[in-house]
Amino acid sequence: MKQDSRRGAVPVLVPMPAETPYTYAVPDGMKVEPGSIVRVPLGPRMVAGIVWDGEGGAVDARKLRPIDHVFDCPPVPEPMRRFVDWVANYTLAAPGMVARMILRAPEAFDPEPWIEGLRKTGSEPDRVTEARARVLELADDGLAWTRSGLAHAAGVSSTVIDGLKAQGVLAMEMIPPRPVVPAPDPSYGSNELSAEQQQAAMELRRAVEANKFGVTLIDGVTGSGKTEVYFEAVAAAVERGKQVLILLPEIALTQAFLERFQDRFGAKPAEWHSDVPPRMREKVWRQVAEGQVRVVAGARSALYLPFPNLGLIVVDEEHDPAYKQEDRVFYSARDMAVVRAHIGGFPVVLASATPSVESRVNASQGRYECIALSSRYADAALPDIRAIDLRRAAPARGGFLSPVLIDQVRATVGRGEQALLFLNRRGYAPLTLCRVCGHRFQCPSCSAWLVEHRFRGQLVCHHCGHHEHRPEACPECGTFDHLAACGPGVERIAEEVVGHFPDARTIVLSSDILGGVKRLRLELDAIAKGEADIVIGTQLVAKGHNFPNMTLVGVVDADLGLANGDPRAAERTFQLLSQVTGRAGRTGKKSIGLLQTFQPDHPVMRALVSGDAEAFYEREIAERERSALPPFGRLAGIVVSAETKADAESHARQLRRAAPQSKDISLLGPAEAPLSLVAGRHRFRLLAHGERRSDMQAFLRALLAAGPKPRGSIRVQVDIDPQSFL
Repeated sequence: MKQDSRRGAVPVLVPMPAETPYTYAVPDGMKVEPGSIVRVPLGPRMVAGIVWDGEGGAVDARKLRPIDHVFDCPPVPEPMRRFVDWVANYTLAAPGMVARMILRAPEAFDPEPWIEGLRKTGSEPDRVTEARARVLELADDGLAWTRSGLAHAAGVSSTVIDGLKAQGVLAMEMIPPRPVVPAPDPSYGSNELSAEQQQAAMELRRAVEANKFGVTLIDGVTGSGKTEVYFEAVAAAVERGKQVLILLPEIALTQAFLERFQDRFGAKPAEWHSDVPPRMREKVWRQVAEGQVRVVAGARSALYLPFPNLGLIVVDEEHDPAYKQEDRVFYSARDMAVVRAHIGGFPVVLASATPSVESRVNASQGRYECIALSSRYADAALPDIRAIDLRRAAPARGGFLSPVLIDQVRATVGRGEQALLFLNRRGYAPLTLCRVCGHRFQCPSCSAWLVEHRFRGQLVCHHCGHHEHRPEACPECGTFDHLAACGPGVERIAEEVVGHFPDARTIVLSSDILGGVKRLRLELDAIAKGEADIVIGTQLVAKGHNFPNMTLVGVVDADLGLANGDPRAAERTFQLLSQVTGRAGRTGKKSIGLLQTFQPDHPVMRALVSGDAEAFYEREIAERERSALPPFGRLAGIVVSAETKADAESHARQLRRAAPQSKDISLLGPAEAPLSLVAGRHRFRLLAHGERRSDMQAFLRALLAAGPKPRGSIRVQVDIDPQSFL
């Protein structure tokens, strides 16, 4: 129902940390409705906001500031508004800060301008040259062309087009803006599916055609064709006229995925992630809101695009920690995707070769349907996984690669096949120190060592971005040529590889690669085409890539992820190493994965070597249940930060004393965070631990209401269901 001047006032949600919408007057003649995107005054500035549901506040309309402008934009749909309220209530974030994630493309709120085009009139030119003939032949299709597009297609200069226009042969006509991507065609291509895959695809199609909420987990080994299977669910949704969102972690929107989508549907999906240029993001946002874009493949923020007709969400690599946002609004995109589907009444598909413990438990308890894909496509064998005990097969002095691994790399490259060396550590070395006085290079703003990036000649903090030139002399004692790099990063492994294999073609892959995403895509494409012999990479290489000629994966430090107090450390290490070793042998060639470890008897290593994922999950789930950790209990983190350690600690202790009494929730801490200083701010953590059905949000609201209000530089951040404990 329209809200107009007779109502006098409406609530407007503005992108700021207010607990409730603000009330604004509706000027005479202006018509708005819930979901309308408007421009309103907020203090001395104008901001975009969303007209919200409910009545305006009980304020004399004469005292209210009026709405300045209503944008010519489809209103934010009602399910999306309910979703914003749900996310805000669950995460304890201000609703306006959740709405802010919808309003990230302000230039898209007004319609895209139409484009000047040209259409053939039927008149004939005074003379027909070869160039003009080509133009007229193309223009015979009866469609309107842009000036540059017609000239390019005909292979002529723009002056030829201008001449025909001057003679009235072509007439100007305004045409609508071009779609960012063509519409996908569900019947364009087809994948040859195995019997197991066909059965899985049929189940997903039935879920989409039922047009009701449900969660299906695709639990398939690496290379089992999960993507091709869920493409059939995408096809079913598109056939029904629905929009589809495919979520992928981080920059996993690789060229390979986009090309696989294009092979199946004849067009690429619209992309939505941080590396999409701002103008293109605005076009995608607008065309999604208008229903023109049918399929979006994006990172976690794509969940807040204003889809008017969403009918399916796919969360690929659902276990990936990159789905957790830890800035302003703390949320898990995987979990919120399930909520969004529930509110909209449509299905959601979660896919992973190594599902999260939470998803496995939900499937075992019947809350999720589970589809298992137990074999690789075309019956390709999984790699043979072995552990290299570094206590018995130690690297040479100054090196980090065991002789066993070096011999396997030599044999692999000798056969004309590819080897991948995996180390989840960027740069050259995680620590640089002076061998004379012991000085260690530490970030001036964080409690973290500076990582040496030798390719760039810099020491870099991976937490706040601080960087400085690597000096020749120690800044503490002034000694030259005595700075030592401690420990390996991928650059140092590359240096060692070149020493052993000087003639091999070597590529280093890392998220901080110079040239950004474009360079990264070129490198990945080169690897897939066999233009590299040895690849050295971080976790970037573990996510969904298909390298046909890769038959060896060596994990340089398999113990790395186990060396912290994170309760999910074992699960994450198992997932990461399973994913990265799964890059080998995907086309059927005999393959091997080697894990360099000092703990070959660790349950994670045993599970990987034996290939018994079920045993690992059973053990991990039983341990979680004994400890009442998620999904059998609830956690919430509270991080108090300030410019001084005393302020942060004092405020955290006052919060602890203000904690309400609860039978099923305990509050632990405060304790200095493992990363106690980040970007110049001192940090203390509290951790709330409750039973599965405890009302964690009510407990935290009572705590924050009873505790001191943050003043000065003090900030309090609440993280429901934390993924990081740093």
